[in-house]
Amino acid sequence: MRQNFFCLGALLLAGSLWAGDNELSATEKAEGWQLLFDGKSTKGWMSPKGKPISPSHVHDGSLNPHPCDYMLTHESPWENFRLALDFRITPKCNSGVFLRTFPLTPKPGKDVGFNGLEIAIDDTQTAGYHDTGALYDLSKPKFNAMKPVGQWNHLELDSEGPMIVVHLNGTEVNRVNLDLFSEPYLRPDGSKHKFDTAFKNHPRRGYIGLQDHGSNCWYKNIKIQPKKS
Repeated sequence: MRQNFFCLGALLLAGSLWAGDNELSATEKAEGWQLLFDGKSTKGWMSPKGKPISPSHVHDGSLNPHPCDYMLTHESPWENFRLALDFRITPKCNSGVFLRTFPLTPKPGKDVGFNGLEIAIDDTQTAGYHDTGALYDLSKPKFNAMKPVGQWNHLELDSEGPMIVVHLNGTEVNRVNLDLFSEPYLRPDGSKHKFDTAFKNHPRRGYIGLQDHGSNCWYKNIKIQPKKS
């Protein structure tokens, strides 16, 4: 009997700390986490133009943005949050997680990605401005911490005030202070980037998106913890 109580207690404790795919544990619920993807439907997701998206984007409990109108966009704008998700890519994949995308109306001659910030996700082994963990074209990751193609990776992203912090597979790979990006087309070190934006003044509230850049990739366990402004 004592052993049964011990086993029951261990199960209850585990249930408070861990959850299945696309679920929240009791601990996460108490900490204010919210699911952005239920693992079964496209509820809460739309195109950047605000149109519904096909249920065919759901594959075996994961969300695949390919093919779509540039990115699958979560319906709510967010400010100051921690975002967590798992992703898996295919060979030669080029994708990314967008944040602070605002507005959703593209600038003339450009795609909607120019209105936001992107955490790059790519099938590469280097650590440049366009590699996994980079703040795309703005800040290189410290190193490439992505697992081999076909394996699941865990990404955590903190977006608070001017700061963007990226953890990949449990390790911090990027930390960016956007207040240092005070001029269009220039990084703080004086080198050039592609954006006509002084990111010091970029909106800090905007939409989250999963990019389609022509390759299959999958996202699951997409959850967010809003922070007080």
